[in-house]
Amino acid sequence: MRLVMLGGPGSGKGTQAKKLSEHFNIPWISTGDVLRAEIAADSLLGQQVAETLARGELVSDDLMIDFIKVRLQQPDAAQGWVLDGYPRTAFQAEELDFFLETLNVQVHYVIWLELSAHALIERSENRGAIDDNPDALRRRIETLAETTMPMLEYYDYRQRLMRVDGNQPPDDVKRDILSGLSR
Repeated sequence: MRLVMLGGPGSGKGTQAKKLSEHFNIPWISTGDVLRAEIAADSLLGQQVAETLARGELVSDDLMIDFIKVRLQQPDAAQGWVLDGYPRTAFQAEELDFFLETLNVQVHYVIWLELSAHALIERSENRGAIDDNPDALRRRIETLAETTMPMLEYYDYRQRLMRVDGNQPPDDVKRDILSGLSR
């Protein structure tokens, strides 16, 4: 099973990606976790990423695409994966599809956790992550509308988009996802 988990900051992407990873026994690949680890390690990449995230901007397409290409070719990802936090733009989605074609595989489903902007802000403020300061958070929600919405159209056109109400208890969200995957 190859899945992409999408949603705004605080939508529950990580929670659901982890649940699906455990359910299908496939790796959960959280780009946010990897990038935060680089920040914590104070690597050159981490320093660049920290500055970008503090401004509420997305990490460059080139950097993310290269990272994902390497990660998806690791042995643990051979039977599938759950991507959390990637792709973030229609360009990244197209590049992911082109890359997967070279491996003779494709994304099975893209799961969009739908929540209002108000709910995203409220949840994110309660998390307290490094990139959840109010200004960065507002910018991330604006960026979500600008970049992620066209990507949803891209996947919807390819009949791989599953919309799920993210404003319900986590177990109910998981149930709805698994129900959609079994169709």
